[in-house]
Amino acid sequence: MARAGHLAPALVFPDGRVTFPDVPAGPPLGLGGMPFRTAELELPEGSQLVLYTDGLIEDRRRDLDVSMELLRLALSGHPDRSPEEGCQAVLDELLPERPKDDVALLIARTRALPPENVADWDVPRDPAAVSGMRGAVSAKLEEWGLSELGFGMELVLSELITNAIRYGSDPVHVRLIRDRVLICEVADGSSTSPHLRYAATTDEGGRGLFLVSQMTERWGTRYTPQGKVIWAEVALPDLSALLGE
Repeated sequence: MARAGHLAPALVFPDGRVTFPDVPAGPPLGLGGMPFRTAELELPEGSQLVLYTDGLIEDRRRDLDVSMELLRLALSGHPDRSPEEGCQAVLDELLPERPKDDVALLIARTRALPPENVADWDVPRDPAAVSGMRGAVSAKLEEWGLSELGFGMELVLSELITNAIRYGSDPVHVRLIRDRVLICEVADGSSTSPHLRYAATTDEGGRGLFLVSQMTERWGTRYTPQGKVIWAEVALPDLSALLGE
């Protein structure tokens, strides 16, 4: 994480303790080209990450240290409270009746997926590997009871893997995640991000990402120290509708 001009986030641990991690200060968002430092934290499952703007805690009637302590007290001692309830408790404690500044507050709870909900493969940078990956993904979806998503997911992964093989660099890695949506990820060692473009009817290529955007709920790129990950999400079928409930 990076501070991006804000105060340090709060962390609520599963036992109800609250800390403010030592995250390096840095330039605000929007100031492109300036270097910034980051901190990496490993959080236990069930922790809550609390992000907020300075409008929540800056008040002329009290010192900043007092506001931070009020925030800590509003968050602590309630390990089973939902993020929504936590937000309301913080707003009730710190927000004046007529705020003089914009206020944003976000609480996210960490959770872990069981290992059987994740499948991953290393992929050689060989165009012939795409066919084998289609078969592997189809078999995994059938195992998960999601065979009806096979055609679309095979097409999406084929396009993403082909891009990684043609324009990326080693290592190429594929991960499939069954969560509230089905997520596919294709990672490679290049930091160059592909861009969606609209091919002319006479073009022989350039339609791959357009197909991905049409067949998924959303897609995007995230960067890692090793390169980049192109990810895409596909909605899971409504099981109750399939069962006629």
